[in-house]
Amino acid sequence: PLRAAGRKRVAIFVFEGVEVLDAVGPFEVFSTATTLLATRGHDGGYDVDLIAPAAGTVRTSSGIALSIERCTADAGKLDTLVIAGGLGTEVASDDETTSAWIRRTARRARRTASVCTGAMFLAKAGLLDGRRATTHWAYCEQLAERFPKVEVASDPIFVRDEELWTSAGVTSGMDLALALVEDDYGRELALEVARWLVLFVKRPGGQSQFSQQLGAQAASRAPVAEVQDWIADHLRENLSVEALAERAAMSPRNFARVFRAELGVTPARYVERVRVEGARRRLEETDDAVEEIADACGFGTAETMRRTFLRRMNVTPTAYRSRFQSRLATG
Repeated sequence: PLRAAGRKRVAIFVFEGVEVLDAVGPFEVFSTATTLLATRGHDGGYDVDLIAPAAGTVRTSSGIALSIERCTADAGKLDTLVIAGGLGTEVASDDETTSAWIRRTARRARRTASVCTGAMFLAKAGLLDGRRATTHWAYCEQLAERFPKVEVASDPIFVRDEELWTSAGVTSGMDLALALVEDDYGRELALEVARWLVLFVKRPGGQSQFSQQLGAQAASRAPVAEVQDWIADHLRENLSVEALAERAAMSPRNFARVFRAELGVTPARYVERVRVEGARRRLEETDDAVEEIADACGFGTAETMRRTFLRRMNVTPTAYRSRFQSRLATG
């Protein structure tokens, strides 16, 4: 059932060097939700504006120009403030006037969200102190180093901490916007929006940003890359540092050092990520029992897999499968 009535004002903050999909992805989700509500005779939905420090043209990181009709000075009171990210974040987020506006506007809005490196704006404004947040995987370490008061979650697609929502990079902004629509109008509408936008599934926020296939492209040194390929096909094997180092014909100490330098994570953390991804895919694609999946993916026991899922994805394997399959069935 539809829960909320009346239009909600949403402003998506953009700037020179913004990532275009960070802005237009959520914009399309909100706009599509509004259109679908109208077909049902419902007066709810969203009035969405792109907003910038000054009206006029904003050049995105890909060179596409956005025409901005409203500036921050005349934004007024908002229901939802969304801060986009992009290559221009470092320069734009250092502007004290912008920080003050974000801080002031966020405190008056019902909720505030960021896409990708938009989290840097929220952190600079002091809004993420003592909060759990995420950003694009490539910038999680930077966010944690620059703003040590922020509890950075490097894996989730998006994170909600009360009225503050943060999401990973680029297309995950659409997952975030779908979650906001669901929060306002219910799951049925969010799923219908996802179908109209031909999104395969409305992904749960706890789903990992990490992809083994993408990660496997990161290593440039042959022994490490070959070990990565082997790991993906042998999740039940002994994947300790010592065993992997022997396969790479390297000493354990040197292997661990080279692996971390190449991929930015320890071998143990990488193995855990790949096992979680392998289990996630089996939960999505098969009817195998959780115990079978735990064994096939090298967790040993279902309880070990459950604890790992909770730590990394904020959801149990059973709950993940239930969410995924119910959304796929109705999608």
